[in-house]
Amino acid sequence: MTETRDNSWFVRAPASSANLGAGFDVLGMALDLYADCGLGQAPADAQQIDAHHPGRIAFEALGGTGPMWMRCNIPMGRGLGFSGAARVSAAALAAVQTAGADGIVDRGDEILAYTAQLEGHGDNVAASLHGGVTGFVQGEFVSMPIGPTMAAANFVAWVPDVTTSTDKSREALSSTVDRADAVHNIGRAIQFVMAFVDDDPSLLASGAADRLHQSVRLPGVHGAEEALVAGIAAGAWAGWLSGSGPTVGFMCPPSAVESVAAALPAGGHTKLLSIDTVGCRLEP
Repeated sequence: MTETRDNSWFVRAPASSANLGAGFDVLGMALDLYADCGLGQAPADAQQIDAHHPGRIAFEALGGTGPMWMRCNIPMGRGLGFSGAARVSAAALAAVQTAGADGIVDRGDEILAYTAQLEGHGDNVAASLHGGVTGFVQGEFVSMPIGPTMAAANFVAWVPDVTTSTDKSREALSSTVDRADAVHNIGRAIQFVMAFVDDDPSLLASGAADRLHQSVRLPGVHGAEEALVAGIAAGAWAGWLSGSGPTVGFMCPPSAVESVAAALPAGGHTKLLSIDTVGCRLEP
């Protein structure tokens, strides 16, 4: 991995939907939009990134040196894990540069710990690094098994025409939690996890019933409550505010994707996505 200037290889990290259902700050899902990072001069479809870019900061922190570029189709400020994927991809690039082709695996714990520290939470970066559906608690992550029904499901994202600041959105949340709400979310998050473990999508709707953040954030996004109701009525198994918003995401059987997308309101566009089960990797 010493030849770094021909742009023949790069590191890819997927987008994410975090705060899955009732799993606030814990559960995340990798999605098939990507942040790609490489060394040297940028290809025609990429951009050179400067010292202030979140990816560059992560790259240098893990020992990366020299010019680097990024190519990304994850919308920024929309709750689909742009900053997390950018940081994971760039940190992994540094790991490959310093430790060779196995650097992403060999330095994986370091990548996860540092990017979670930068983000202030690890649910999104754990998904971008490891792929699939993950849980992140106090620095530790777990990967959920995904059965064939859930693996074949689609994620329909209703992406509003406005952006959201995660930091400002967090400021609106209460610093304390009512015991009944905490117990509710613990139970519902378990149901959400079991939907994947048992390959049973009927558990998703109850598992997505959050009481910790969604009721505060959702009304602040014009059309989001309407979108959530419409998507469920059109056949989605479940829906939730993705990350801190403003995107609303839906898990759907393939047969319902078109009806769900058609039911969503104006003021946003839809993205038809799937779960990325690979996570961060070296390409090609």
